Amino acid sequence: MSEHSDIDHVSGRSTTGHEWDGIKELNTPLPRWWVLTFYATIIWALGYWAVYPAWPLASGYTTGLFHYSTRASMVDELTSLQTQRGERMKVLGNASLADIEKDPALLALARARGKTVFGDNCAPCHGSGAAGAKGYPNLNDDDWLWGGSLDQIMQTIQFGARSENAKAHEGQMLAFGRDGILKKDEIVTVANYVRSLSGLSTAPSYDIAAGKTIFAENCVACHGEEGKGNPELGAPNLTDKIWLYGSDEATLVETITNGRAGVMPAWVGRIDPVTIRALTVYVHSLGGGK
Repeated sequence: MSEHSDIDHVSGRSTTGHEWDGIKELNTPLPRWWVLTFYATIIWALGYWAVYPAWPLASGYTTGLFHYSTRASMVDELTSLQTQRGERMKVLGNASLADIEKDPALLALARARGKTVFGDNCAPCHGSGAAGAKGYPNLNDDDWLWGGSLDQIMQTIQFGARSENAKAHEGQMLAFGRDGILKKDEIVTVANYVRSLSGLSTAPSYDIAAGKTIFAENCVACHGEEGKGNPELGAPNLTDKIWLYGSDEATLVETITNGRAGVMPAWVGRIDPVTIRALTVYVHSLGGGK
């Protein structure tokens, strides 16, 4: 490596004096506009540190000369929105659920508020259109595990199912196989009987009499003699061709073997009472409410 710069005969520029394997390093200065822009960004950064929150401290952070915070700005906007909605939301909170649905103005307000809250809190499980998914009920149909009236829907939203809230729904599908209540062949037999209740095809070797007997001895207490279900226990209707986890034999065998115990969170205390009422009306008005 040479120690003295010279002029590169190709570009006509001076070199730094560094050379590697015959390749010389040109001493080309940065464009002036680039240097000025670089200095400007440094000045901008220093100014930003001074006027906006930037530096962490032992128990907080520097608030900056402008005392600006996106969180504080959001809180102010929400407070302003609540102030604007105040009187209308008070009316909504004082009206009965049935009266809200009868009043076009209140119904529109409840649905608008409910739709927003549903998208923020319920859509991750039930879907943005409330059509549900495997293990998550479709809220557009007329099949309700815990009842589809206004009061029943609000009860479910408030306290949930198996949510550890003292007022939550607590019904649970037993694990007939895992707990040794039924043998494997009995589970397959009753699974085929359950499929037959909604008109689904059964296995060629299926014994309908045996399936009916097993069902009567183990399932009637919750699902009823005709398999129509019981909203008090969260036991689904097995005859309506609406299946939360699936209707194929393998899925039903899995359900009967290991049981089901899906959890619906309790929203009381997390969502204010007026908003819960609006959410109740929104869900009820989706088309499946009773």
